[in-house]
Amino acid sequence: MDPLNESSLDGDRALVAKVQQGDRVAFDLLVRKYQHRILKFVTRYVHDANLAQDITQESFMRAYRSIRSFRGESAFYTWLYRIAINVAKNHLSLNARRFEESLTESSDSNGMDGIEAMQSMDTPDALLISDEVRKAVVDAIQDLAPDLRTAILLREVEGFSYEAIAQAMNCPVGTVRSRIFRAREAINARLEPHLSGSGG
Repeated sequence: MDPLNESSLDGDRALVAKVQQGDRVAFDLLVRKYQHRILKFVTRYVHDANLAQDITQESFMRAYRSIRSFRGESAFYTWLYRIAINVAKNHLSLNARRFEESLTESSDSNGMDGIEAMQSMDTPDALLISDEVRKAVVDAIQDLAPDLRTAILLREVEGFSYEAIAQAMNCPVGTVRSRIFRAREAINARLEPHLSGSGG
């Protein structure tokens, strides 16, 4: 089920209206629809499966507590991603040391799936060369500033439009374009020595 199509958005609006009237079952339907997508996004963002579970759960709890204030000015899913992004940032700032440790420990098996969805980037050939290059991409993404990492993951992994990313990140579309451009530049710069040394 694609949350980006119009019938899905209409369904979300109807469910949100029911939740705002006190229908808990309608919220459970929204959780079922989005929890896997949110969990995958948060896992790529924080690079720690256990922390991602906690953040996802907290994000849905916050969404439920504040859903009466949701006015539908953006799509429900972009509002939900904005909550998840904020919760993740809060956890990372509170657990910075733990986060740094998790990056060095999870450069192989935990990081590989995040790479496979990045194939629409400007360097698809680079992703096929070797595990070393794949690891370089994962490390480059994890080393990005949080706002750059959020923007590039929402664009390349989640498939958000620039407008949807702007809503989720609560910033202008021009800022989104700039962040994605800078993220791609940083990733490409990290890849360059690996590509030039690959004997192509």
